[in-house]
Amino acid sequence: MPPDGEAPGGANPAATPTATLTGAAQAESRPVPNVPRRLRRFLALDDFEAAARRHLPRMLHGFVSGAAETDASLRDNRAAFQELGFVPRVLADVAARQTGTTLLGRRYAAPFGIAPMGASALSAYRGDLVFARAAAAAGIPMILSASSLIRLEEVRAEGPTAWYQAYLPGEAPRVEALVDRVAAAGFDTFVLTADVPVPANRENNVRNGYSLPLRPNARLAWEGISHPRWLIGTALRTLLNHGMPHFENMDATRGPPVLSANLIRAVGRRDGLSWEHLALIRARWPGHLLVKGLLSAEDARIARDCGADGVIVSNHGGRQLDGTVAPLRVLPEIAAVAGEMAVILDCGIRRGTDVLKALALGADFVFVGRPFLYAAAVGGEPGVRHAITLLWEEIHRNMAMLGITDLAQLSPEFLRRLR
Repeated sequence: MPPDGEAPGGANPAATPTATLTGAAQAESRPVPNVPRRLRRFLALDDFEAAARRHLPRMLHGFVSGAAETDASLRDNRAAFQELGFVPRVLADVAARQTGTTLLGRRYAAPFGIAPMGASALSAYRGDLVFARAAAAAGIPMILSASSLIRLEEVRAEGPTAWYQAYLPGEAPRVEALVDRVAAAGFDTFVLTADVPVPANRENNVRNGYSLPLRPNARLAWEGISHPRWLIGTALRTLLNHGMPHFENMDATRGPPVLSANLIRAVGRRDGLSWEHLALIRARWPGHLLVKGLLSAEDARIARDCGADGVIVSNHGGRQLDGTVAPLRVLPEIAAVAGEMAVILDCGIRRGTDVLKALALGADFVFVGRPFLYAAAVGGEPGVRHAITLLWEEIHRNMAMLGITDLAQLSPEFLRRLR
């Protein structure tokens, strides 16, 4: 990384747009790195996973990194990006390029956000607040998971760019009460996750000793003792300062603790969720409404007809139905039927080139999950800010090499299939 105060690439800061990536008002500005020394060895998002593997107990790293059954969908999420190559344009004046984008009527500094990740506070101290603060400072959105461990009201107060993501049973009273709570907290975007009707077959969790509710045993104790930085800095620090973590945001009222044997009962019958519940939310929710977990163009049409403002094309990071197609592969056909809806993609994004490929194929925006959780685990809020800047700089740099100054200039013409 360049020395503190030096612009990316060693350029004179006075010769480039000034300021850091610290808010939507500076959406067109180029960040000047001010990276803590301990984080300068992280040069790309993948670097954070290697460090997190050492830092986290095996059960937690396995939970975050793993997927369902054979991990086929997890692998295909990356393979889909690697099958596409760029056709750049040259001799274009790209000095005035900017990465800002407008989504759902709001201007963001970059075309990516932080995806929802449940129980993040088990891996990173106050993880959801770390994401909320870092995202707000960078002028990008983050999505708070319903299975998070910090009250949504507190997260929204810390992160004005935060959205809320729900896992809902097919029970109208619970749906209505939660919608009202989220609205009262000041959220402006509600995301309904549609691809979790039943728990997935995550064999890696069993093999690594991870379960929810957590079950205290000798293996769990050894995992903590053998990872003292995590034990002291996250687990014991959480217990000392905040007590036993609870699932705070699944319902209108506080959920059970992470050790509760009643957790499954508290979740409810998600297999009863249907389109009529989306219509119910639409009638009650005053803000933006998105549906997450769609891979079918026909489902996108139905979501549009139900009044959704957008869809998130996703296979849940490969964590639900193994063998599900990578979202990038169906993105163009969903974009073709979306109409006025926003089309957002997640799963498999690790580089700025991945972001640009998704935008070229019709996405308006993307979300990135696991790498930001790894960054939070090993580096806290400075780690997440650094990860955001790394991805942002890749996008900014690659736009120049593609020959574009605005993300709206991207189209399928910039891509060719390699195999």
